[in-house]
Amino acid sequence: MESHAARIETSVLIIGAGPAGAAAAALLATYGIENVMINKYGGVANSPRAHITNQRAVEVFRDLGLERDLIAVATPQSLMGEHVYATSLTGRELGRLRTWYTHPHFKAEHDLASPCSVCDVPQDLLEPILVNAAALRGTAVRFNTELLSFEQDDNGVSARVIDRLTGMESTIRCQYMIGADGANSLVARLLDLPFEGHMNLGGSINVVFKADLERFCAHRPGDMYWFLKPGVGMGGNGVGVLRMARPWTRWVGVWGYDINGAKPDLSHEFGVRIAHALIGDDSISVEIESMSTWTVNDVFALDNMKGRVLCVGDAVHRHPPMNGLGSNTSIQDSYNLAWKLALVLRGVASPSLLETYRDERVPVGRQIVRRANESMHTLPAIFQALNLSSAPDEETLESAINSLSEPGEVAKRKRHAFEDALQASIIGFNTLGVETNQNYHSAAVIDDGEPEPAYSRDEELYYNPSTKPGRHLPHLWLIKDQRRVSIFDLCGKGRFTVLTGVGGEIWHDAARAVFERLGVQIVVRTIGRGCNYEDSYGDYRRLSGVDDDGALLIRPDHVVAWRSQKGPDSSPEELLNVFEEILGKSTCTSGPS
Repeated sequence: MESHAARIETSVLIIGAGPAGAAAAALLATYGIENVMINKYGGVANSPRAHITNQRAVEVFRDLGLERDLIAVATPQSLMGEHVYATSLTGRELGRLRTWYTHPHFKAEHDLASPCSVCDVPQDLLEPILVNAAALRGTAVRFNTELLSFEQDDNGVSARVIDRLTGMESTIRCQYMIGADGANSLVARLLDLPFEGHMNLGGSINVVFKADLERFCAHRPGDMYWFLKPGVGMGGNGVGVLRMARPWTRWVGVWGYDINGAKPDLSHEFGVRIAHALIGDDSISVEIESMSTWTVNDVFALDNMKGRVLCVGDAVHRHPPMNGLGSNTSIQDSYNLAWKLALVLRGVASPSLLETYRDERVPVGRQIVRRANESMHTLPAIFQALNLSSAPDEETLESAINSLSEPGEVAKRKRHAFEDALQASIIGFNTLGVETNQNYHSAAVIDDGEPEPAYSRDEELYYNPSTKPGRHLPHLWLIKDQRRVSIFDLCGKGRFTVLTGVGGEIWHDAARAVFERLGVQIVVRTIGRGCNYEDSYGDYRRLSGVDDDGALLIRPDHVVAWRSQKGPDSSPEELLNVFEEILGKSTCTSGPS
């Protein structure tokens, strides 16, 4: 039945209401930008799916004023890190890792990197926070609405959508469209975005179930328990995972299947068998909630936009769950993009500013896909250390494990190799540098001519604070009215921020001149003795990289856009020139029509 509904018009249309789409909607609504978010399903995620929520993602919630809502449903870091390797939850322990920066050595660095802590928030609890915030702040949220096709021209995008309940088709006309429609993205496919890599490299089954397992876990709290089991999995060996969704009563059992074989049996009985195999006790009462399959991918987009359509999240980077980078990177994509869209739509910035989304986030997508896949490949070494090169039966696996406890030189070498391989798998959980060391190179970053610092530690493994333009602003604590304040709380909220110190009063004049000429909002914060914020610990002077009267220009996404070692000698023209370059106003002075 053909129906013709009135055309809907909006500034931004967002396709998909997962972490990437919902974050984009919440941010744009907070910035006062009209937007519509559609989702072909009837609601938010119906299973835990993604769960690790790292520091940079929590910072976005903090900037949105939603950190408390997130923490209220999160499992804290203190209950996440004791990863047990065993034959089953009730079986023999083979070793442990202290993951997610819970080891004291890594915990200190984790705490220095952010005012926020990594936590575990299942996707079905995270998405409602963002979707509700978006709706309350002005986003028009339309569930059961599916994108069919779209066309774009010089002035906007026309998307044809269908209401899956009524069958009614309509057109949504927008100035820009965001494709946040996941790993099977229709938007990316219709754009014909170029990709590199391979999909469907392996298969896994998720079994979501309820069971009271507190007596097995509360004394060794972790968000994942890893089991060596016979079966299909890594390199022909079974790696069963019991993932905590709510301590200690809701779980996700993960089991491999042969992606080239028959379709897996997703019956209730099979789900119970998987759950009992992972627990190691079939007398435990298990209530199956749902079952689903997913595949291991190694794919990233070489481009994330064409014209007025931009893609975020899994639509442009698809990888295994190792390192917990998926939803976090997706949220960061939207954090990078939303403020740029807001400035362009207000006519403050040239559309060329949006090109910097490509320049800054495509390399991030490439990096996290490579990192997650390399981390996944550390797991087969655990089996190789046991001299298991093909799928073993239960007796063979048990014999190999028993051999680790035998005396003698051969057993000792095997034992040490197994322990080394297990410890080496920490790279699948602790990669703080990947999460925190953003390093952008684009027209939205004005280089100050200083050489890139020679970072003494691996950029993927360790946090390396720097105010080099393009880096994320380093975290530190300041004091106001005798209370600690994170430097991040001085920034963000959709605005540029100038940070300066004693003698930096001229930056107030410079910021006013920029606003009067270009209409861009700039907040000036002074830090130091006698200033609005006291540098009581001395960290700002040590980390800022500028003199007292110099300045750091911080973008709305907490990235250093530019820095000046000293205050301008004469006029505010220097800051004005910087903004004209960032906003593309030196060559183009009008926004989209």
